[in-house]
Amino acid sequence: MKRLFDYSTRWLTALVLASGLCYGGLAQAATFEARTFDNPAQEARYKSLIQELRCLVCQNQNIADSNAELAADLRRETYKMVRTGASEAEIKNFMVSRYGDFVLYNPPLRAATWLLWGGPFLFMLVGLWLMLRMVRRRRQEKAPVLSEAEHKRVEQLLHTDEHEEHTL
Repeated sequence: MKRLFDYSTRWLTALVLASGLCYGGLAQAATFEARTFDNPAQEARYKSLIQELRCLVCQNQNIADSNAELAADLRRETYKMVRTGASEAEIKNFMVSRYGDFVLYNPPLRAATWLLWGGPFLFMLVGLWLMLRMVRRRRQEKAPVLSEAEHKRVEQLLHTDEHEEHTL
C-alpha cells in the first residue's frame, strides 16, 4: 500500500510541476508583442519609454514587464505615438495628463510631488528624533536606591545563586 502511495505521489508531483512549467511559459508568451519600427531610433525610444512608465495596476513594475491589460494598452498607445513621431516629452505629458505623475517612475519635483520625494527623508528624521528622545530619557532615569535591608537581600540572593552554580 505504501509503495502505491509513493508511486501516485510521484506522478502527481510530476504532473503539478509540468503544468506549472507550461503555465509559466504561457505567461511569458503573453508579454511578447511583435512591433515593427521605421528605424532603430524609434525602437530605442519606444523601449526607453516603456521602461520609464509605471504600470498603474502593478505599481512596482514598469509597463514593459507587466502582464496587466492596462499595461498592454499603455504599450500600444506608446507604440502608436512613437510611430506617429511624437517626442518623448509629448508622450510623457500625454500619459501624465491622463494618469497623473504616478505613471512616471521619476516624477518631476513640484508642489504636488514634494511629499513623494521628501517623505522618506521626513520619516527618517522623525525616527531619528524619536530615538534620540528615548536615549535621553533613559540617561536621565536613575537606578532606584535600595535600602540597607534590600541591599543585603540582593547580596544574599546573588551569593546563593553562585553557591548553587558551583555545586552543580
